[in-house]
Amino acid sequence: MSSTTDKIKGTANEVAGKAKQGVGEATDNQSLKNEGDTQEIKGKGQKVVGDVKDGVKKAGNL
Repeated sequence: MSSTTDKIKGTANEVAGKAKQGVGEATDNQSLKNEGDTQEIKGKGQKVVGDVKDGVKKAGNL
């Protein structure tokens, strides 16, 4: 997977996770809030992977 793909998927997971958290909060559904938290964290991790891949690519081009 390319670094750009990782970053896009990460952003999508963050947005979806935040939405789930909001719905969970509005409906007092702790399970949905937790699922949203987990998905948001997954998205942040995917973005970090994309950043690391970019760094490795740049280091290889020095």
